[in-house]
Amino acid sequence: MKVLVTGFEPFDKEKINPAWEAVKLLPEELNDCKIIKLELPTVFKKSSEKLIEKIQSVEPNVVICVGQAGGRYDFCLERVGINIDDGRIPDNAGYQPQDEPIAANGPVAYFSTLPIKEIVKNLKENLIPSIVSNTAGTYVCNHIMYSLLHYISQNNLDTKGGFIHVPYIPEQVLDKKNMPYMELSTIVKALEISIKTVIKNN
Repeated sequence: MKVLVTGFEPFDKEKINPAWEAVKLLPEELNDCKIIKLELPTVFKKSSEKLIEKIQSVEPNVVICVGQAGGRYDFCLERVGINIDDGRIPDNAGYQPQDEPIAANGPVAYFSTLPIKEIVKNLKENLIPSIVSNTAGTYVCNHIMYSLLHYISQNNLDTKGGFIHVPYIPEQVLDKKNMPYMELSTIVKALEISIKTVIKNN
């Protein structure tokens, strides 16, 4: 069994992205499953192109994409990706779409196919703040979640997929007053628990 886990490069003047920092620290194998790691550019179309190329080459059983959500307190299991690109800020290539559909003829939304509520239950049992979130936003994180699930659906793949948002890590909030954060080691542990839960349910 193969699990593809992705994280994004830094964006919005940040020097690091906790998503990729955590993904990098995951083991190469977990519960006899191979963990494949991929850093994605924080660029709307380029990110989904790179993800789909990787899926085609490694044929994973599960794809978990991870992104930064500065300002959130919890490890967030996203429930839904919506068919819209609407950039609050430009992406790392300077592109800032406004109200643009991701897939012209695609459905308005896709739901995660990960066992999100069971993951949250297992995380809370391990004393990790976590929730099911009902908005992945309209930036590159939502773009990659929707693109992933659209690709799986259009190609009738038996692949589980979804998206997780993680808070800032401590070094990102030193100059951000009263901004929530989570220790990097906690994010890594939460990702491992999430992956183990998905494997158990696959």
